[in-house]
Amino acid sequence: MRKIFTVLGLFTAFAFANAQIVINEVYGGGGNNGSTYKNDFVELKNIGSTSVTLTNATLQYASSSGTFNQYHTLPTITLTSGQTYLIQEGANNPNSGTTDLPSPNFIAPIPTNFGTGTNTTAGFNMSATAGKIVLVSNGVQVTTPTDSNVLDFVGYGSANQYEGTGAAAAPSASNSTARISGDTNNNANDFAAGAPTPQPTGGTLAISDLTKTKSNFVKNTFVQDEEIIFGSDVKDIKIYTLTGQVVKTASVKEGSALNVAELAKGNYIVTGTVNNQPVSQKILKD
Repeated sequence: MRKIFTVLGLFTAFAFANAQIVINEVYGGGGNNGSTYKNDFVELKNIGSTSVTLTNATLQYASSSGTFNQYHTLPTITLTSGQTYLIQEGANNPNSGTTDLPSPNFIAPIPTNFGTGTNTTAGFNMSATAGKIVLVSNGVQVTTPTDSNVLDFVGYGSANQYEGTGAAAAPSASNSTARISGDTNNNANDFAAGAPTPQPTGGTLAISDLTKTKSNFVKNTFVQDEEIIFGSDVKDIKIYTLTGQVVKTASVKEGSALNVAELAKGNYIVTGTVNNQPVSQKILKD
């Protein structure tokens, strides 16, 4: 995510210095064969410490090697610390997919083209595996991740543009690519593929609650003794590689250990449900 220091963007820069709204999750498999959800979605999140408001912001989308040729304007959005905002996008086939998105905060309208031509269907029809999505402070067409109006930029899969040293992990019809930590301005490090977890504003936790929940999830994020220790009852545990492959599933009781001796050394993403809230944690197995 970039901070804006132009005269016109001074207020936005001040707001984002303390409360940062970023792209938190991208799912382009909606309506594809084998898809989980009927629609694509983009989830925003305030990862800062105070409330922030977006006004006249846009989302812009491009194919993995294409230009940003279409956009739609977002309504005025105010998010408190830790809140998410779920945006429903298009669908490859409205009759495919198994599940409706849970109460999206905003259903995207028919996108507007920067050039000639018109669109006829609502929302971006995003690629399930490779593409570029950008959160922009205004309606000016984006050309690079470092443009002054870029608030956050995510290139995923084989995208030819991205923040940092590489693109976010490639999603699929059944996986999204989602933020796994803060924002280091490096898509390759900040995102991992895994089961989609769309969360509208009403279904998210404040930062203090989220921190407490995560502290009761995985107790040893550096796994040295072949076991992951959990601090509470956790349902529907899934362990993913950073490319999105599920390598282990389980459910555990508070204080229980999950043996992962069969897993190779390296980084993994652990997801699960604690007190009816989805939680994820990156771990390193030694």
